[in-house]
Amino acid sequence: MDWAPGDLAERDLYKLLVNTVLPRPIALVTSVDAGGRANAAPFSFFNVFSHAPPLVVLGIEGRDNAPSPLKDTMRNIRKTGSFVVNLVDRAMVEAMQICAIDFPGEIDEIEAAGLATAPSITIAAPRLAASPVQLECRETVSLSLGTRHRNLVVGEIVHLHIRDGIVDERLHVDIDKLDLVGRLHGADWYLGLGDRFQEPRQTLAGWRERTQTTPEGEVS
Repeated sequence: MDWAPGDLAERDLYKLLVNTVLPRPIALVTSVDAGGRANAAPFSFFNVFSHAPPLVVLGIEGRDNAPSPLKDTMRNIRKTGSFVVNLVDRAMVEAMQICAIDFPGEIDEIEAAGLATAPSITIAAPRLAASPVQLECRETVSLSLGTRHRNLVVGEIVHLHIRDGIVDERLHVDIDKLDLVGRLHGADWYLGLGDRFQEPRQTLAGWRERTQTTPEGEVS
């Protein structure tokens, strides 16, 4: 089966993409408005983009038929030029889901989720203390994609925090202690790091050795 994107309804295209591009890392993004009020919201259209410079990318969709078409996160990034990516481990999943609720403005979703914050080193937005990895970011560029108020945000990591006991003196990360989760299909499915496997990286020399022709003309 195959389709051109224009042949599909928007919801159907979304369904196919989020049910095939799996798993997706989750950014529980904290930001502040011009008055310093903090907000937290999860995004799974997210990834690290580069290490030199260290960049992350966020895809933030707006809202139709709302007083403000931009979500609080996007509006805050535009105001302050900064945000924190808090990665989500298994223990944070329920709190992350609470932060995804479309609360009225008078309710603090961070407080509703029972999450404690910690001050960032270089930016105004707070970090979420429960997160095993927190990336302080400054907005590099944001691109408006023109439909449904979607924006692509590129942020440079200006400070990173990793929970004590996860990284050793050689900067090796203990993946089991990290215990991150990724977003899967539908609204309710997630994946931990338990089901992983190792496949050594291929080299040109190794490939040639395995595929060289034997004296009898057979491929080894």
